[in-house]
Amino acid sequence: MSGRSSSFYWAMRLLPPARRKAMFALYGYCRMLDDVADSNEPIDTRRARLAVVRGTLAALHETGVCLDPTLAALSPAIRQYDLPRAELEALIDGMESDVNGPLTAPTWEQLQLYCRRVAGSVGMLAIRIFGRPDAGTFAVTLGEALQLTNILRDVAEDARLGRLYLPVQALDAAGILVHSPRAVLTHPALPAACSIVAQRAKTAFEEANAELTRIGRKRLLPAIMMMATYRRQLARLEERGWRDPERPPRLSRLSRLWIALRVAAAGS
Repeated sequence: MSGRSSSFYWAMRLLPPARRKAMFALYGYCRMLDDVADSNEPIDTRRARLAVVRGTLAALHETGVCLDPTLAALSPAIRQYDLPRAELEALIDGMESDVNGPLTAPTWEQLQLYCRRVAGSVGMLAIRIFGRPDAGTFAVTLGEALQLTNILRDVAEDARLGRLYLPVQALDAAGILVHSPRAVLTHPALPAACSIVAQRAKTAFEEANAELTRIGRKRLLPAIMMMATYRRQLARLEERGWRDPERPPRLSRLSRLWIALRVAAAGS
């Protein structure tokens, strides 16, 4: 999905131009890593490409020189907003876990670590660009909620890639004793397992909202919009009940725009 048609695009429209440019550069970095992890290239090739990105990132921090165009586009934001190298590398760690052997029925603890790497890291980088480095707990908690929603939406797509992010505890509780992604996808108890994960996602959204109340909404409107959009997506998934995982409900562009307008109005 392109940035223009995604929730990300509409959320970033709420930012001042300089911060918006930085966020789109961060989006480009994330998208580049995601494309490597999801490509059809041999595993060794994908590992090597991620290793090159890691080395290029290290060289950028140590010398200020960058030959990779995607990282070069992000480098001004790294300097201006003091983006932590550890968080940029954590995202690479998450992509490597997909390449080295996709998660298949992980434990809750393994899934939480994965969410922290692929989503929490982005949140931790974004809040610095937004100008709210104090919002770390909110960013990590919201990142987990967003990633769990993505997992629930993309069960079928992930299964085609040999991935099964639904945790083993949820599968066992639903009575699903086989852990092959394809087998789980067609199992009659799949909705029950997804409902358990959905409850965890809703709890994370509630915790993120509570933290937001504590720290205040200032400069966090894009994140608030993402939260509102994904909560609506999760509600749609629950309404459908995962009976047809091959065709998950998706929010229309108009729906995303309407959410953006409501969030912007509430923050004005």
